[in-house]
Amino acid sequence: MGGAATLEGIFPEMVAWRRHLHQNPELSYQEERTSSFIAERLEELGLQVKRHVGGHGVVGELTGGGSGPVIALRADMDALPIQDEKSCGYASKVPGVMHACGHDGHVAALLGTAKYLASRKGELNGTVRFIFQPAEELSPGGAQPMIAEGVLDGVDEIYGAHLWTPFPAGEVFTRSGPIMAAADEFLLEIIGKGGHGGLPHETIDSLMVGAHLVVNLQSIVSRNLNPVEPSVISVGSFHAGSGFNVIAEKAVLNGTVRTFQHGLRMQAQERVTRVTADTCSMFGADYKLDYKLGYPPVINHRAETEWVLNTAAQLFGADKVKDCPLIMAGEDFSFYLEKIPGCFFFVGAGNKEAGIEAPHHHPRFDIDESAILQTARLFAALVLRRLTGTI
Repeated sequence: MGGAATLEGIFPEMVAWRRHLHQNPELSYQEERTSSFIAERLEELGLQVKRHVGGHGVVGELTGGGSGPVIALRADMDALPIQDEKSCGYASKVPGVMHACGHDGHVAALLGTAKYLASRKGELNGTVRFIFQPAEELSPGGAQPMIAEGVLDGVDEIYGAHLWTPFPAGEVFTRSGPIMAAADEFLLEIIGKGGHGGLPHETIDSLMVGAHLVVNLQSIVSRNLNPVEPSVISVGSFHAGSGFNVIAEKAVLNGTVRTFQHGLRMQAQERVTRVTADTCSMFGADYKLDYKLGYPPVINHRAETEWVLNTAAQLFGADKVKDCPLIMAGEDFSFYLEKIPGCFFFVGAGNKEAGIEAPHHHPRFDIDESAILQTARLFAALVLRRLTGTI
């Protein structure tokens, strides 16, 4: 790519930015210092900058020398409530909080892209909008408030990237259509009748009802949903009881439902509701079910996905560009793609030889920092191809 050496020259700054953010993480909806850090870097580049967009969101706009389309690039910025267990010079300084999903790398890559494209401002026939989004990790998320405040107004297409350690560094993965799942959640409280463990006939055992529900909910995927459409229902927590000889009056189950198709998503919700009602009724228990529809599935647009695949192949070689498997994790980038055309892609950030293979949301999570440069190169090339005709 023309100018790759310039991006390579910026790369040490990207690494420094990433490590600064890694040492100073902030949780969803609390990204005050992070957003200020981003805004200051963008202002130094001479971009038009808006702070506090939809909360702690930051938007930087780069207007080229000629007229043309508006392309948006997005990075998320929030960290997770996880204790950093890495032994390295840039480990988190904040107890119980760390960047365990690569968002610090996303911010660094997009800042590097902004710096590089700002140096070529006069060549651009169009506008680049850099979206730095808070609160991706915690529903209802930061995308919708930013959209409500106009972050997509006038935008023709949008691209987002995720550094992904399950994929090896140096490779790019995406696909047209669904790529990431809808991430829904249910919280169920079963209300029985407590009593003595030796007198079960005088009780309604909420723990037993819950146990039946854990099993019965699994029948939804295996017997009610289309087997050729991927879906998952998982009960992640089950709390009941206080003593070995006490029958629990209440039990609480918390779980998630993952689907890729709207119809299947609605069917799963209906079946969870029905199975819960029928199981509790069978044992005479009452219940309270709070079923929350979270992020919708991430569904890439065909033309923009082909644009990413073709551009990445030109940059890195066709052998480094792969069809992405369906990923059951959720992402609120989906809300942008419901509004305008675009594509979400993954950049490999794992490196087994270097010991970088911990999964996302793990206490020893880290990334191969070369993936930051690769992400910036692809972001920049997507813009340059569209706004100058070359990369």
